[in-house]
Amino acid sequence: MALPINPMDEPRMYQQTLLQDGLYDLLENDKLVDCVLKIKDKEFPCHRLVLCACSSYFRSIFLSDIEESKKREIVLEDVEPGVMGLVLKYLYTSKINVTEQNVQDIFAVANVYQIPSIFTVCVSFLQKRLSLSNCLAIFRLGLMLDCPRLAVSARNYACERFQLITRDEEFLQLLPSELAAILANDNLNVETEEAVFEALMNWVSYDSQNREKDLPGLLDCIRLRLVKEDYLKEKVEKHKLIAFNPELQEKLQLVRDALVGKMPEVKKSKSKKEDGGAEKNGENEDNEEEEGLLPGILNDNLRFGMFVRNLILMVNEVGAVAYDPNGNDCFAASLSTQVPKNHVSLVTRENQIFVAGGLFYDEQNKEDPLCSYFLQYDPVTADWLGMPPLPSPRFLFGLAEAENSIFVLGGRELKEQERTLDSVLVYDRQSFKWGESEPLPYPVYGHATVSHSDVVYVIGGKGDEKSCLKKMCAYDAKRFEWKELAPMKVARSLFGATVHKDKIYVAAGVTDSGLTDSMEVYDIATNKWTDFVAFPQERSSLNLVSLAGQLYAVGGFAMMPLEDSDEMVPKEMNDIWRFDETEKKWMGILREIQYASGATILGVRLNTLRLTKM
Repeated sequence: MALPINPMDEPRMYQQTLLQDGLYDLLENDKLVDCVLKIKDKEFPCHRLVLCACSSYFRSIFLSDIEESKKREIVLEDVEPGVMGLVLKYLYTSKINVTEQNVQDIFAVANVYQIPSIFTVCVSFLQKRLSLSNCLAIFRLGLMLDCPRLAVSARNYACERFQLITRDEEFLQLLPSELAAILANDNLNVETEEAVFEALMNWVSYDSQNREKDLPGLLDCIRLRLVKEDYLKEKVEKHKLIAFNPELQEKLQLVRDALVGKMPEVKKSKSKKEDGGAEKNGENEDNEEEEGLLPGILNDNLRFGMFVRNLILMVNEVGAVAYDPNGNDCFAASLSTQVPKNHVSLVTRENQIFVAGGLFYDEQNKEDPLCSYFLQYDPVTADWLGMPPLPSPRFLFGLAEAENSIFVLGGRELKEQERTLDSVLVYDRQSFKWGESEPLPYPVYGHATVSHSDVVYVIGGKGDEKSCLKKMCAYDAKRFEWKELAPMKVARSLFGATVHKDKIYVAAGVTDSGLTDSMEVYDIATNKWTDFVAFPQERSSLNLVSLAGQLYAVGGFAMMPLEDSDEMVPKEMNDIWRFDETEKKWMGILREIQYASGATILGVRLNTLRLTKM
């Protein structure tokens, strides 16, 4: 929707349009043309006035006393006629077709001929198209063209995705100064300084013969006081490019001293206040001390990514809230209402967060327009990004990951028949497309799914007979095959499940005779189930979360009596429990958290600097 025009701006906009249209009409009809730009075998008639108004380069030529200023024909070198044609059309019409193929050429022309309006158009175009594949190239382009706005935007984009861009060949091609601008940045999205050190050493090792000389300067960008002491001793001090370099060892000694509280003396420089330029009558000039700086290698400021916390994320249709069980803090992760009420959520090993579910009509899909939402959480914008919709709408399904793919397993069809499904849909995160995989060994819904080492486990649920299952099967994503495993001791559906310390824990749920509080643990290595400490209350839809080595249980539904009555009815519980490993029992840590109502629960790592504390 277009913004309304300010009435005060209308006369100016009308005059600008009239003037521009008039100038273009004069050009098209070859009227009052007083110069020709000759580029190779092409000639471009134009008006000196227009060129002077838009370009400092041409203004300096036409307003000077040099011979070229009086000539009708101006010969331009090192520019393509097609590109200059686009530029001149923009000067007369404000219209230009900037594409990924021509933007660099147009940018270069705007830079050489000092046309700020086109320069700005190109910068905005490139900023909007920043991606993992081009951010370093755009960063280098911004530096080359001396455009801080573009260089800073691209550098910040790269810093935000540092651990991804370091895998790229272009990262290894950076110049030392370009690399330093990234490594020294406070906004690097890394959880440990070890990752920054390893990125630097990979860059040096790529061409160690020519780059070893740059290492002393670049090592100052690494905040070695933030790395673990054993890592400093084993990986840094003993690195083959560092161990025998006296200059680097001297720097490392500064770090070792600082770690035991011995900081170097900072020599303060003295600047003289001049009074007539010299001493007079034997009196010394005033001396002013300026504060000195510590060597860069002793910088111990935390990077942006080091403010990541382990959080319990609660996602529902009105937003997403993250709870820190250690600090007892809540943070608003998203206020978006895009998430459907009935959904399933997933956090991947790379800490990417997805939700799938709901129902909508996809007008572009003529064959089967009914689809389910598929969204990914973007921590940078705190919003949900629309992904290719789930082509087979269903509910009570499982969501899991393996081999860089996301699996949607089983469930019930969101159609009149509500068939129980054995089909498996697979989303390839590289091609951004949905496909199908080998079907489940049996139709199932209300089951639990977890992932471990690229194997997807499907546990319990209900089958066509609508009775609870003990079954468990596993899909090996590398071998493309299903395998039945040892069954649970208790047949159940709508229960909590998670992988915790390389074992699968299941808790509570619905059995054929009602709710249960029982828990059991599956040892992946031995293919055996064992009993575990029961949850304090019989519940369905309990959420189990493994977070930072701790096991949590959140929410679910319990049967509770009505007020002034013995009648038992389901009640949603919005509490949080933690299992005490020492006491071997469940401990309540929060009686009620309203944000858990109607939410799916995940254990995630998010940067609290981006989140709003509630």
